[in-house]
Formats: sequence, C-alpha cells, structure tokens
Amino acid sequence: MAGKGRGYLGINNWFVTIIFAIIPFTSWLFGAITRIMRGHVIAGILQLIPPITLFFWITDIIGAFAKKDLLLFAD
Repeated sequence: MAGKGRGYLGINNWFVTIIFAIIPFTSWLFGAITRIMRGHVIAGILQLIPPITLFFWITDIIGAFAKKDLLLFAD
C-alpha cells in the first residue's frame, strides 16, 4: 500500500514530492489518489471538487516543504 512511503503515491523522493505539489494538476490528481490509497476515501473525493481543491493544494505545498509529506487526511 502507498501509505508506507512519504509523499505522493508513496514516492520517498522529497524533490519529486515538491514538484508534484507545486504543479496544480498533479497535486490535484496525485493528492486524491494518494489519499484514497491511504484509506481516506472521502478526503480523496473532496479533493476532486474544484473549490475545495485550492485548500488541499495549499496544505500539500506547505506539507511538502515542512514535513516532506501530505499533511491533511493522508496519514
């Protein structure tokens, strides 16, 4: 399961996680997939809704820089 690794899709590379977090489309898609794979199905679906996507995108960028992982509903 992808929950074992850090970052998007369980990728342990910090640089790749930052690149994916900064690009809106990859953050949107990979963030939703990662949250669903880690067991947070509702959070993954919420990320796909446009107004809520902005909130997840900002928290993912902060998390990529601060903790090298997604912060919100992705533990």
